[in-house]
Amino acid sequence: MTAPPLLRARGLSRIYHGASQRPGILRHLDLDLNAGEIVAVVGRSGSGKTTLLNLIGAMDRPDSGTLEFQGQDMTRWDDSARTAFRRARLGFVFQAFNLLPTLTVGENIALPLELNGLPGAARVAELLAGLDIAALADRFPDQISGGEQQRTAIARAIAHQPLLIIADEPTGNLDRDTGREVIALFEHSVRSVGAALLMATHSDEMLGHADRVLELRDGALHPRR
Repeated sequence: MTAPPLLRARGLSRIYHGASQRPGILRHLDLDLNAGEIVAVVGRSGSGKTTLLNLIGAMDRPDSGTLEFQGQDMTRWDDSARTAFRRARLGFVFQAFNLLPTLTVGENIALPLELNGLPGAARVAELLAGLDIAALADRFPDQISGGEQQRTAIARAIAHQPLLIIADEPTGNLDRDTGREVIALFEHSVRSVGAALLMATHSDEMLGHADRVLELRDGALHPRR
């Protein structure tokens, strides 16, 4: 018997009415994400990739449609439930990193562990070593490079072993070797705990490790041409 999807979106729409924005950026979009699966989304700039990630990550609300996580309708959640989901079950790699400037690299990575009452020292040390940023543990975000900030953001996103990982161009500022290390960490995080990874990326290497590649065009997802 086939297991139900970890996440299911049906008829998901998000409409913007601003003068500078094209209305109906997402139109009746459907998506299933399965446990243990890596799915990549591609599409031209402005096609709605970040909007989609923000909806699935409970950062924004759809105008219509349903969005379910483990059978629960996320569109019915109040702010407290959405916050609890983001804290405990979601890992989000933002394109702008969103590191807390008053925390060190190590403290940024430890934050989701602390928020969830999980032991942190060994896990933080493992991620610092795995991404070759152990020497930066006591530095603040404004004291490290963009690539180092990106590695820190990735470590923070997967530190608490979330069931859903969302990544917006996760290897955009990384060299090839570091990108491969990130791919290996993502794959381990997904396969080992039965999580799902949804990523927007233009990296051919990342796309090569995806189980499925979907193209976002005309407000909906299609198999990549």
